[in-house]
Amino acid sequence: MSTIRPALPAALPLRFAIPIGGVAGTSFKPEHLPAILEAKDRRGFFEVHAENYMGAGGPPHRALEAIRRDHPLSLHGVCMSIGGPRPLDKAHLSRFRGLVARYQPALVSEHLAWSTHESSFFNDLLPLPYTAVTLAYVCDHIDQVQEAIRRPLLLENPSTYLAFRESSMHETEFIRAVAERTGCGLLLDVNNVFVSAANHGYSPLDYLADFPLSRVEEIHLAGHAEQADDEGDLLLIDSHDGPVADAVWKLYETVIRRRGPVPTLIEWDSKIPDWPVLQAEAAAAQAILDRHQSAVPAGERHAA
Repeated sequence: MSTIRPALPAALPLRFAIPIGGVAGTSFKPEHLPAILEAKDRRGFFEVHAENYMGAGGPPHRALEAIRRDHPLSLHGVCMSIGGPRPLDKAHLSRFRGLVARYQPALVSEHLAWSTHESSFFNDLLPLPYTAVTLAYVCDHIDQVQEAIRRPLLLENPSTYLAFRESSMHETEFIRAVAERTGCGLLLDVNNVFVSAANHGYSPLDYLADFPLSRVEEIHLAGHAEQADDEGDLLLIDSHDGPVADAVWKLYETVIRRRGPVPTLIEWDSKIPDWPVLQAEAAAAQAILDRHQSAVPAGERHAA
């Protein structure tokens, strides 16, 4: 007996080539919609969290359709639990695939993290040990996602607050192995590099020197918060609730100087500012991208 599957909503026309080039974008927040639609400048792109649009319709989709008419989209998943040992949630993956088909985003990404255990879901992007066993199931999960969406996935490096004793490889080595085995691209979150380096006591420049920059197809920039841990030492939190720090801007320019311009997103997910503030952060990133558009010889832009 055949199964009747519900029809997916009609996809919007694909107007933007992939990749979208060296432009800066911002997280899309519905409260900014009127200002965005009134703006004459159509340069840039917007990123949304996939899980916010997994319903069939309603105001979220009407707003996203309005944005999609004039701007490329980046679809960013936060709940796939790619780094978890258990099988992927097939229903969640199906909804994710439906969003890709519906909006045909220029970029699709997820996190190197896990957030589920048995029947429990944690509203966090949790770290994982970098071992051969972990590598095997992370690659298997990415293969499943890429098979479902019929395109490469971009994997984001995490911000971490602890390290596992059983890890047998460095994070950059692990990420490189994942990309080589699966053919996925990478989303380099520069703020995550800075946060993790500060929390674990290593150099962010050393991390970037070992990172496979040639596979980076999108960059994230965000603000972070300072706290004290139980021993009173400095702990940085990837909070996404303020402007990009000066030190992160400097790291970003180092990356762009070496990698060449790639789509760059300003993430700001809480304490949302007025649209001009977020727009100014994107303009600062665009200025760096523009400064390096012709500064890197074509043959060197993809050198790691």
